[in-house]
Amino acid sequence: MAWHKAALVAAVISGLLLTLPAKSQDIEAVQLYSDAELVEMFATNEHITQVRDVDRCQLAQDIEAQAELERRPTYQFLYGDMKAWGICYDRDAEIGLLYMEKAAEQGLVEALEQLGRYYHEGRLVQQDIERAILYLREAASLGNLRAQQRFASILLNGYGSPYDYENAYHWLHNSVTGDTAKHREIQQQLAQLSERMPPSVVEEAKRPLE
Repeated sequence: MAWHKAALVAAVISGLLLTLPAKSQDIEAVQLYSDAELVEMFATNEHITQVRDVDRCQLAQDIEAQAELERRPTYQFLYGDMKAWGICYDRDAEIGLLYMEKAAEQGLVEALEQLGRYYHEGRLVQQDIERAILYLREAASLGNLRAQQRFASILLNGYGSPYDYENAYHWLHNSVTGDTAKHREIQQQLAQLSERMPPSVVEEAKRPLE
């Protein structure tokens, strides 16, 4: 009779195992993101939605490892942003900002722009316009349109140096956007900057990007 009981137990266990995939099939293995995929997500601000809502935090350990051990700037920024706002991890704004800064030090334009925006707005950090200008100027020079517009706005509000007007005009004049409203904003900023610059400097600022 003992073998009958063993067979019955085995059958029950087998039946339970067969029912488990029905639930686990909903969660498929998620592949690690490429740097190009992350940059594209950063540009549309979809990285948090992807990690939290679509992939349900399955890559949290991998993201942390890529940021901490591999020191990949895209993952340092992703991890920092998630950590700062408590996405898939316990929230720690200080650690989050530290990793954003690590990414910025490696020249990741998205990290530079976001840190500049945070210091400009006083978000997570104390407002520091001068520090914001440093980050935004660098991001603007690397072609980030959001940084270029914010940098110009800060200058037009009386902060920074008049010596920055030419660069701000130069970057905006050569910017490209398919957004009609944003195009009008840029035209207005260019007109306001030109009022603060000699005509010869305005003409020089219209040179093509190198």
